[in-house]
Amino acid sequence: MKFAFIIDPIHRLDPGHDTSVALMEAAQQLGHEVWITEAGHLSVIQGKAWGLLQPVQLIPVELVDGRWVAANPWYQLGDRMLMPLESMDAVFMRTDPPVNVAYLYATYILDYIDPEKTQVINSPRGLRAANEKMYALQFTEAIPETIVTTEKSVIREFVERQGMAVLKPLGGKGGEGILLVEAGDRNFNSLVEISTQQGQFPIMAQAYLPAAKDGDKRIILLNGEPIGAVNRIPSGGDFRGNMAVGGRVASVDITERERDICRQLAPVLKRDGLWFVGIDVIGGYLTEVNVTSPTGIREIDRLSHVQLGHQVIHWITQQGVKNNGPE
Repeated sequence: MKFAFIIDPIHRLDPGHDTSVALMEAAQQLGHEVWITEAGHLSVIQGKAWGLLQPVQLIPVELVDGRWVAANPWYQLGDRMLMPLESMDAVFMRTDPPVNVAYLYATYILDYIDPEKTQVINSPRGLRAANEKMYALQFTEAIPETIVTTEKSVIREFVERQGMAVLKPLGGKGGEGILLVEAGDRNFNSLVEISTQQGQFPIMAQAYLPAAKDGDKRIILLNGEPIGAVNRIPSGGDFRGNMAVGGRVASVDITERERDICRQLAPVLKRDGLWFVGIDVIGGYLTEVNVTSPTGIREIDRLSHVQLGHQVIHWITQQGVKNNGPE
């Protein structure tokens, strides 16, 4: 099979951390062709989505003394070719946030791939529907108390009632721009003005979960089923556990409460074509649903001695068999 990955410039990727690289390696190791492109190299020609694609050969990372070690260089690129994306069996949309106008335009182009011929992971319509902060709000039994607003007075009342709350920009990633605010904070007005950009954009205010000090669990879901997890634990003086801001990682089990959360999400994720998803759970509460380029595979593989990338690629190839097999 042929797999295309729409990624950020490959030289910027960290082969020992990035899930995109883990998925590409897995596809290559299982005997499939791997091609890459970027969102800015997509086109619609004669009513079909095309991409300026390059074949890539990867040197897989190796586990040495408990950490992933990559060769230098760790990839080799072939010549670029303008090709219809329907010539691929699967296309991964793995461009990192922010979900800006350029990102949305790329998803519009991906709409012009026939899903009967090529599976897109994740569905472009699903990507547009699922803001990674807002999407969780529909699962009211799974989330902590949460509001979304631009109104300073509404945020103040919420923080005072909770005693402590977390403010999140709706378009952030990797813990960027997340603030911890306590009732009576003398900086409250300024913090809200900065977060809402002077009232232009709504933000999320979420009850602070004391269990956050014990970790923010990333759970990877494939077709709605949890396949692995890693705990991200705050380190130093930062309350955030995100790996991007220095949180340390540890192996962890998936609890029955977390499996119940996954069961609540599964039918909605499948409806929206969100096949490969990362959810964040703190103290048994769902806080985010990550659909654009969820990460964590490298850490889960290293700590739990599994190969989640292979599992993902196997599942996709089985979908291809079903789609192309007899009725």
